[in-house]
Amino acid sequence: MSKTPSTPADVIQPPGDSAILIILRLLETDTSVDQVKDVCGSLAAFVRSLKKREPDGHISALMGFGAHAWGKLFPEQPYPKELKPFEEIKGDKHTAPSTPGDLYFHIRARRMDLCVELASEISTLLEGAVESIDETHCFRYFDGRTIIGFVDGTENPENEDANYFSMIGDEDETFKGGSYAFIQKYLHNMKGWNNISTEEQEKVIGRKKFSDIELSDEEKPANAHNAVTNISDENGEELKIMRANMPFANASKGEYGTYFIGYASTFTTTERMLRNMFIGEPVGNYDRLLDFSKAVTGTLFFIPSPELLSELGGGDD
Repeated sequence: MSKTPSTPADVIQPPGDSAILIILRLLETDTSVDQVKDVCGSLAAFVRSLKKREPDGHISALMGFGAHAWGKLFPEQPYPKELKPFEEIKGDKHTAPSTPGDLYFHIRARRMDLCVELASEISTLLEGAVESIDETHCFRYFDGRTIIGFVDGTENPENEDANYFSMIGDEDETFKGGSYAFIQKYLHNMKGWNNISTEEQEKVIGRKKFSDIELSDEEKPANAHNAVTNISDENGEELKIMRANMPFANASKGEYGTYFIGYASTFTTTERMLRNMFIGEPVGNYDRLLDFSKAVTGTLFFIPSPELLSELGGGDD
């Protein structure tokens, strides 16, 4: 089994100026398992090579595995404690769907050409072993805002808290330094959103639109986005996840969305937030943002530490 990692999974990087998110289905071929393992062993070298070519490119990449793929690819390994197929969460009005995915790549860089270069290298190694479920190209929108105009990631943990909340710790020693990634694509009803006033939008989100200042308890409705996603443990300590959300768009098709990417030390935290959003606590107090933003995907992945990823690919470090 993997030794305790000295380098945790690089999930706390800023979202970046450009990103490519890739979801793949593993095919049943004679070479598919070996091809995936080749990528596990080569990904770090690909990133190092690009960093040498473009030192200021801020290139990084994460590779993740769905529950079904983990068992097929690495039958000799135990399962990470909270890796499982995501089950849809159905509220009275809105649903968080469950969609398929065996492999996940999150590529970030200052420029899109660097993301495309790395995605091309990965795709070459995986040719014939996988089929694409989704590839989404994302971009930084002004000063880190979502396409609906509000600053994103405001509540992300910082400093030591960032590692604590985003990466697996001693509770699952074999997979320490890894992370659980939950991804969802949201499509926004921009016409409906833009038809309500800025003041109403602020009540939906729970923050001021331009200053990013949180609304007071008196101003903030109980179904504001940042109210329903604020959860605590049994001792009253706030629980957090690391969001790496980014906007995407296809203007000619009228598609504008947010790619939600939540990294966490435990999926239980993310799942509680999702249940609050779609079902409500109490039941019926669902996230008002869902009246304007529809979730169209939902998949859970495990992100190994760099050392474990290398080991899965047959490496020694």
